[in-house]
Amino acid sequence: MRPPLLLLAALAMVLAGCDAPRSSRDSAAGSPVWEKVVPGGDCRCADGSAFSYWERRADPTRVVLFLNGGGVCFDARMCAFTSTDSPGENDFYNWNQQSAQSPDDQQSGFFALTRADNPFTGYSVIYVSSCTGDAHLGNVAQTYSPTLTVQHRGYVNGTAALDYLATHYPNAAQVVGIGKTAGSIAAPLYGGLVADRLPHAKVTVFGAQSGAWPDNPDFNATVLGRAWGAYDAVPAWAVDGLTVRDWGVPRFWVQAAHHTPGLTLSRFDYAFDPHAAAEVTRWMPGNPPNLLAVIDANEAAIEAAGLILHSYTAPGASHGLFENDSYYDIKVNNVRLVDWLDALVTNESPDDVHCDRCDPL
Repeated sequence: MRPPLLLLAALAMVLAGCDAPRSSRDSAAGSPVWEKVVPGGDCRCADGSAFSYWERRADPTRVVLFLNGGGVCFDARMCAFTSTDSPGENDFYNWNQQSAQSPDDQQSGFFALTRADNPFTGYSVIYVSSCTGDAHLGNVAQTYSPTLTVQHRGYVNGTAALDYLATHYPNAAQVVGIGKTAGSIAAPLYGGLVADRLPHAKVTVFGAQSGAWPDNPDFNATVLGRAWGAYDAVPAWAVDGLTVRDWGVPRFWVQAAHHTPGLTLSRFDYAFDPHAAAEVTRWMPGNPPNLLAVIDANEAAIEAAGLILHSYTAPGASHGLFENDSYYDIKVNNVRLVDWLDALVTNESPDDVHCDRCDPL
């Protein structure tokens, strides 16, 4: 006898690393609400505590997978479970979700999901917090000292949320993978993973504020490979033809595009954001590095591999983007960011936007 389909689905999720999720409450009739989902199983935060993500169910055919930031770490000092301003986080990263905000508490910027000029009004959203210090990429228990073992399980957590999306939105016609700061590092890889699970959906990737992350062989091997175990965690197509020293963050875009040629790929950066890549400046050229030069060089290298990377580069040294209403005010060369994004997700092909005077303001 064949086991019931629901049993098979639950078994598949356990084998993938997480148990079938539990939702915190039912959706209210009418207006969409945010629901907390606790996947359990092998999903966890850096200190081994429970991991959760959030769902706002609206249009089932249009979905955003939002990979939030939350910082990164890769040594005993950075990864220490020592709270500074808020419980569960230090100066480098969130190591559990004690102080994590519910997206319900954010009503402006991207999260004003009923505002008419928000390109994502009406979309369903799966919001994935980061609490593992590995940019949603890791799958290893890393011992940094006799008293500190960090569960870098960001890839386990992120793919659990992705599996939930694929299971609960099987008819999604459009999926937009948005990555914020550290969450944008893995955004193109998750775009390929979405396409694997939902091959009939149009998949768009919008990675915001990691354009300056370097492709440095020592960083690739030390952090992506050894500290986070990311090189061994991701599917074969993501590293195809590359050693761990070759597998830098800009290469993620190339690997995703080669695997899924139909992906729409895009990025946003402030030209001189001092926080977006602060943890990795030691692996960039120059002292101090010219952040805009690194961003532009990375984009040139990505496009030299034969793919189109739509880009929007704004002037100045700002950092916040999605959380407040400046999201609607950003305009470069008379092109509003939200209008550019609207064109991107409505099957148009917007021209690149790049500041002419990019100096920090």
